[in-house]
Amino acid sequence: MKRGSKKATATAPAPGGNAPEGQQLVQLLADLRRFRAEAEKTQKACMDKWRPHIQRREFLTSAKNMGAYIGLRRHDLRHAQSLLSAIGLSSLGRAEGHVLANLDAVINALDALTGALPDPNEILRTAQSFTKVGSYLNHQAVRLFGAAPRHRSVRIMVTFPSEAASDYGFVKELVSRGMDCARINCAHDGPEAWQKMAAFVRQAEQETGRSCKVLMDLAGQKLRTGEIALGHSVVHLKPKRDSRGSFVESATVILDGSGLPGREAFKDGLGRRIPARLSVEATWLKRLKLEDRIEFTDLRGKSGALIVDEILSATEIQASSMGSAYLEEGIALTHFLHHKRSHPVFETLIGPIDAPPLPIVLRVGDALQLTNNTAPGAPTEIDEEDKSIIPAHIACEQPAIFAYLKPGNRVLMDDGHIHAKVEALNAEGALLRITRARPQGSKLGPEKGLNFPDTDLNFPALTDKDKRDLDFIVEHADIVGYSFVQSGEDMGQLISALAERGADNIGVVAKIETRLALKNLPEIIIRGAGSHPFGVMIARGDLAVEIGYEQLAETQEEIMWLCESAHVPVIWATQVLEGLVKQNMPTRAEVTDAAMAERAECIMLNKGPFILDAIDVLDNLVARMQSHQTKKTAQMRTLHW
Repeated sequence: MKRGSKKATATAPAPGGNAPEGQQLVQLLADLRRFRAEAEKTQKACMDKWRPHIQRREFLTSAKNMGAYIGLRRHDLRHAQSLLSAIGLSSLGRAEGHVLANLDAVINALDALTGALPDPNEILRTAQSFTKVGSYLNHQAVRLFGAAPRHRSVRIMVTFPSEAASDYGFVKELVSRGMDCARINCAHDGPEAWQKMAAFVRQAEQETGRSCKVLMDLAGQKLRTGEIALGHSVVHLKPKRDSRGSFVESATVILDGSGLPGREAFKDGLGRRIPARLSVEATWLKRLKLEDRIEFTDLRGKSGALIVDEILSATEIQASSMGSAYLEEGIALTHFLHHKRSHPVFETLIGPIDAPPLPIVLRVGDALQLTNNTAPGAPTEIDEEDKSIIPAHIACEQPAIFAYLKPGNRVLMDDGHIHAKVEALNAEGALLRITRARPQGSKLGPEKGLNFPDTDLNFPALTDKDKRDLDFIVEHADIVGYSFVQSGEDMGQLISALAERGADNIGVVAKIETRLALKNLPEIIIRGAGSHPFGVMIARGDLAVEIGYEQLAETQEEIMWLCESAHVPVIWATQVLEGLVKQNMPTRAEVTDAAMAERAECIMLNKGPFILDAIDVLDNLVARMQSHQTKKTAQMRTLHW
């Protein structure tokens, strides 16, 4: 390129009102050339280390760009950005996808401003690089998730509840409403349920004409609380009453002659209220007719009655009670024909009832023994002999954790709702002291997540269970989700395991949920995207607990920038429109969060009773937002005031 000697004088105002001088432009040009040289140097050093792990040649360009981006972002660019913006040039704020081309374009423009003659061929080469490299990210998103819907570029992923294995209509409705990827969590249910879920998705694809991928998450290391001792086996029938205590609606119960134990009423994963059940003898049940009366005396010695409302099946009858009642195993049920009130016909005893776990309620200052055995947990007790307090205790399902813990280490439970510190290590495990909980106390249940943000854990990322599950996943899923991956070596383990199973083309998603994974993200990307269709999930639940909520916003931005530099699609996950999904009422902050999520290639919704409504809202929201923004770039569509 020919260089001129004439120096241009800038007159555009700099931020703050000061106009940059000609010498500043010369220095700015020198700085940009230095940034570029050092970015290229870092790119070469990275590629020397990364190249052996890149099996897909088409990823080489993306890997080189990420190396250059890492080199560029090792500098504080803010002063240069201010000057570039002041003279009307690109401030490098959108350089992620094409780092060196963006630098070249700005350097060419500064050359012209400082007197050099521009080279049209160089300008054309830079423009072509922008266009070509800019399509790489979309290409990788299509390889992983399939083509996006016509009206929006962002895909929608939905986590399946257990009920998706038995309700095809629900799965079909999800696909019809706009679900582009179904997530099946292998930490729950089992192969039989997973197979039904995947089959339902394939059937729904055919019937709706919409494409929907299946992602199956490996469970990973079980850093969760263990079982809790069971409480009382009681079914509480509770009719609805208004604010003045007047009767509104009867309590319903299913009389079950199948032999299964009874249980309390509950809400399932789709938000449906499932009535309480009582186990009764099948021969007794068969004699019941509509409007027959069943009398009993409950635990309190209070008389009550059930009225037969509906014959559901040969083994199930629905009955109702206008009064409150507490029923347990062994209580007698006496059957009367509805037209022969004074003559008992038959009597049966209530059968076994499933008991719920005892409540472990923790308050600030309480002690909790985290145990290294499998004994069921229990709440705080008082020693009857010396009246001393016996702390609540609960097991950790991964007892190897205790080899890594030290006094003072933080332990966060149930997605960070309960905070504790290790007070002492002992023969039973670790004695914790609660440092944060709700004022009224926070309830800790079984199978709740445990996070150890101050502890460096060196567990194998791929467990024996994960390897067994992979045999199923490669046969039924399009994408495998890698939980708790923390390093390039961890990613290498999965790639090798997939190769052993002949699954070289299955998609892989790395879930970034720990500090160590964040630190090693470039190597994780190289190993994953260098071998398979690949994406990154920002698992904001565990990640926020690990790094602190106050750092989550900037951290998720940094993850998105690095992934964009590698042309790797991103999944924005955890608590998106959570209020809408769970309570049918989103907060304003959640709507804003979902709007910002449009910058990712995929957005994940959690399971909940109002998930269908949430899909409709998210589908509409991101479709409208994409006319306003693409990644970090504002799109200036026509506005009407």
